Amino acid sequence: MKVLVVEDDEMILEGLSIALSQEGYRVVTAKTCREAFEVLKKEELPDICLLDVMLPDGDGYTVCREIRKKSELPILFLTACDDEIHTVMALEIGADDYVAKPFRIRELLARMKAILRRSAGQKQKEASVIKIGENQIFPDTGKVYAQNKEVLLTAMEYKLLLIFLNHRGKNLTREQILGEIWDDAGDFVNDNTLSVYVKRLRKKLGDTEESPLITTVRGIGYRLEK
Repeated sequence: MKVLVVEDDEMILEGLSIALSQEGYRVVTAKTCREAFEVLKKEELPDICLLDVMLPDGDGYTVCREIRKKSELPILFLTACDDEIHTVMALEIGADDYVAKPFRIRELLARMKAILRRSAGQKQKEASVIKIGENQIFPDTGKVYAQNKEVLLTAMEYKLLLIFLNHRGKNLTREQILGEIWDDAGDFVNDNTLSVYVKRLRKKLGDTEESPLITTVRGIGYRLEK
């Protein structure tokens, strides 16, 4: 497990490096925003970042914002600014937790482990496979497979599939579907084109009358079977 520690105080940095190494973490350090960006750019991403607020060439908020543009890397702020404004600011820009100096190393380790558990659980959830009949959907990659062969869906077809998955086993009116499918990309979808998208999606998923996956609910709309 790799930890990036961004801290300009030599004593704190050395103490954290020793304590984290003793716990089995691989520690990479940076003393400035520039050094932190270089680490994040050149090396494989760490598993968690411990980030000081006040740095010689800027602040940890800037580093946090840049990380969040590209990654969900867990971030725990370490700072002497123990007030509500700084706490709220850190959390609002994407921090996972906030520990005020001086801190006890055991408390810090416990908070790190809690963050890493949540992060691992989220990654596992994202990587989990969803099954519909003989089809497998991988939400983390957006890929769909039927009988171990990849099914290529258009962006709109995939969006429609996600809507059905989010309401699996429930009747969806055509108005509900149109309300959810319209219109992130400016694509025009009306009642007639919706029928076409559903038909194409059914075909690609291998939906048949004998083994229906998306059922037409007469007078209402559709239902993705459980």
